[in-house]
Amino acid sequence: MSTRIAFLKGHGTENDFVIVPDPENVIDLSPAAVAALCDRRAGIGGDGLLHVVRSAAHPEARDMAAEAEWFMDYRNGDGSVSEMCGNGVRVFARYLQRAGHVAAGDITVATRGGVKTVHLAKDGDVTVGMGKALLPEGDVTVSVGERSWPARNVNMGNPHAVAFVDDLAHAGDLYSPPPFSPAGAYPEGVNVEFVVDRGPGHVAMRVHERGAGETRSCGTGACAVAVAAARRDGADPAVTGTRATYTVDVPGGTLVITEWPDGRIEMTGPAVIVAEGEIDAEWLENAIR
Repeated sequence: MSTRIAFLKGHGTENDFVIVPDPENVIDLSPAAVAALCDRRAGIGGDGLLHVVRSAAHPEARDMAAEAEWFMDYRNGDGSVSEMCGNGVRVFARYLQRAGHVAAGDITVATRGGVKTVHLAKDGDVTVGMGKALLPEGDVTVSVGERSWPARNVNMGNPHAVAFVDDLAHAGDLYSPPPFSPAGAYPEGVNVEFVVDRGPGHVAMRVHERGAGETRSCGTGACAVAVAAARRDGADPAVTGTRATYTVDVPGGTLVITEWPDGRIEMTGPAVIVAEGEIDAEWLENAIR
């Protein structure tokens, strides 16, 4: 490991990330190292880490290299691996633009959830093609304290349980994962969204992200919420033939989610790089001992 490791810090609607450019995949980012870097008191701080690697250099992405030059090796703040992060993809694309790897317009990014299409608009917003939602069958319930709600099971490349509530305060502190049932519904854990209505086509949410706790925003979660709201409202684009667009307020800002009749989901919102610097490799080695 070199003496210094370059990093950047960025966020999308205040869902924040440590960004580690590593085109040839030579930096050993163990779960302990990621957790140390994402620690908000002893490290840089972030909800997750974006490891920037050329697809051809990463064993999990080589088969996507023909479609996407760059692979988002995404890690949760606790060091665990995640399939996909919608806000992370927007920030990842913004980094690629800042580094001169891509220009404004359409690009592709490889993720564990598949290849995503990203549009970098000249006005600063970033739109991500989030793929299609899967709606697994079966009833799911989530709980906080003595309250329980039915939840919609939505998979956006990662699992979500979407519960509509009367008050976002009912979600509690979200320090620990809200219990769900049946226990086998989410064998690898789940992101849980609590949602209230703000008006026609307009909702607000809070989320507990597995491996990160409550975050200021969750892109895949906002998509899952929009899909669940559309189904609840009888606005399934595959049935109506008309796109469904929802404005989703998150604690860190606002995202706009559109589902098209063919099932494609697009998410639009800001992505900002706020700082860059160097990680002291000796500190990192000591932090993970």
